[in-house]
Amino acid sequence: MNLSQSSFNWVFRYKLYHIPFWALYHYFWWSIASGDPITAANNLFYPPHTVKFLFYVCLQALGVYYCLYRLIPNLLEKGRYYRFIASLAVLILVTSALIVSGYYFSAYAFQIDFYELFKVQPEDWIFLFKSNAFPSTIAAMTLGMSIKLGKNWLSAQRKQQILEKEKLETELKFLRSQFNPHFLFNTINSIFVLIDKNPVMASESLAKFSGLLRYQLYECNEAQIPLSREITYLQSFIELERLRQNDNIDIEVQIDSKNSGDLLIAPFILMPFIENAFKHVSIRKDEQNIIQIKLQLQGNKLIFTVNNTKSSLDTQEFISYGGLGLKNVQRRLNILYPEKHNLDISNLQNSFSIHLTLELAKSENILPKAAHRFEVDTN
Repeated sequence: MNLSQSSFNWVFRYKLYHIPFWALYHYFWWSIASGDPITAANNLFYPPHTVKFLFYVCLQALGVYYCLYRLIPNLLEKGRYYRFIASLAVLILVTSALIVSGYYFSAYAFQIDFYELFKVQPEDWIFLFKSNAFPSTIAAMTLGMSIKLGKNWLSAQRKQQILEKEKLETELKFLRSQFNPHFLFNTINSIFVLIDKNPVMASESLAKFSGLLRYQLYECNEAQIPLSREITYLQSFIELERLRQNDNIDIEVQIDSKNSGDLLIAPFILMPFIENAFKHVSIRKDEQNIIQIKLQLQGNKLIFTVNNTKSSLDTQEFISYGGLGLKNVQRRLNILYPEKHNLDISNLQNSFSIHLTLELAKSENILPKAAHRFEVDTN
C-alpha cells in the first residue's frame, strides 16, 4: 500500500473529512448572522476571530459526536428517554459555556480590548451565551442527530428489505421442495399400479414421466418462465393422467394457448390445482365422474378454472390432510402475485372447483424455442 492510499484510509478511519463539513456549516451560520458572506469570510482570517471560530467548530463537533456515539447508543436506543434528554440538555449547556469561554480566551491571547473586539461588555457573557453560543449549539446538535438518525433509519430499512427478500426466497424454495415430493409420490404410485394392469400404458406413462422430471430439474429454474412452456407441461401431465384413469371418468380440457407467447408465469403455480382434481375425483360406477379444466387468456389476464366431482367420503379426507398442494399454491400466490390474483375455492359435498384469475407479466425478449418434447433421453 502506497503512502497516499494509506493517508486516504487514515482520513476516513478517523472521519477527518468531517472537519471541512463543520467549518462550512459554521461559515454559513455566521454568514446568515452577519447578513454578508464576504464580511463573514474576512472575519475568519482575522486571528482573534479565527480562534473564536475554532472554539465553535471543535467544541460543537465534539459535543455532537459525544451525543451520536455515546448518548444515543447507550441511552436513546435502549429506551432510557428521560436520562437521554437530561444528558443532552447538560451537554448542550456545557458545550455552549465552553464556546463562550473562547471569546475571552481570544481577547486575552491577542491582548485586545474585549468590547473593541466583540462589541459586548466583558461582564455581559449571558448575552453571548443566549444570542450566539446556545442557539448555535442546539442547531448543530439537531443537524447531527438528524443525519445520524436518518442514516440509521435508511440502514434499518435496507436490512429489513434484505431480510424480507431472503425470507421470501427461502420460503419459496421450501414450498417448491414441498411440491416436488408430493408430485413424485403421486405419479410413481400411479405408474406402479399400471405395471400389472397395462404394461404398455405403464411404459408410455414412464416415458412422459421422464420428460416431466427433466422439465422440473433443468428447464424451469427461473423465477418466471414463458407461459407456453408451462402450458406444454400441463398438457403432458394431463395426458399422463389420462393413461391411468378409468373409462368412467370424463376429462374435458380447454386450453387457449394462442396468445401466450409473450407472457410469463411462475413455474408450477397452476399444477397443484390439476393434480388435486385427479387425486380427488370421484370413482362412482353409477354416476358420471367429471374433471373439467379450462384456461383462457384476456390480454395479460389468465383465467383458470378446474372442476371435479368427488365422493362425499373424500371431503373428510381432504380436510384431514389439509390439502397440502392447495395450501402450498395459495401461499406462493400471496408471495409472487400480491394484489394481482384472485382465487375462489368451492368445496361442496359432491364437487370441488377453483377459479383463478392472474395478472401476468409480459416479456418482449423471449426467444422462440423449439417445441418441448417430453420423452425418455436414451443418451
